[in-house]
Amino acid sequence: MTETTSGHKLVLELKDGKVVIALRPDLAPKAVERLETLAKEGFYNGVKFHRVIEGFMAQTGDPTGTGTGGSSYPDLPAEFSQTAVFDRGTVGMARTMDPNSANSQFFIMFDRVPSLDGQYTIVGQVIEGMEAVDKVKRGAGASGMVQNPDHIIKAYVEK
Repeated sequence: MTETTSGHKLVLELKDGKVVIALRPDLAPKAVERLETLAKEGFYNGVKFHRVIEGFMAQTGDPTGTGTGGSSYPDLPAEFSQTAVFDRGTVGMARTMDPNSANSQFFIMFDRVPSLDGQYTIVGQVIEGMEAVDKVKRGAGASGMVQNPDHIIKAYVEK
């Protein structure tokens, strides 16, 4: 863990194991605060990985499972980093075409994707359990929408 993390970790319990994400409030304080708040409220428990694209990412955080839902909180302003990059295990906030539309959805990268650098908010890095993310059921087609998707059993914050 780097000295720029808060020491807080977002833990996702998945069917194939526990995923530990070191949160990065130094990069995105508002988005990290949102993830922590929602996890503490139990918002992510049972939420599906609705969009999963091989070689790209696994997306979750939408209680409707459609990719169009979010929390009852207002959308967040963009907190794009010009230094951190989207490598394998990087966790970013999903958004619409509007840069200031991140809310509750996030994604975990399977591989390095430079085209996302500076375009999406980075909130953390998987430091344990990436093998469980690798086993998340993949979607089909360009959209990556998943039929009978895997889900987060439980999400919580560890200090």
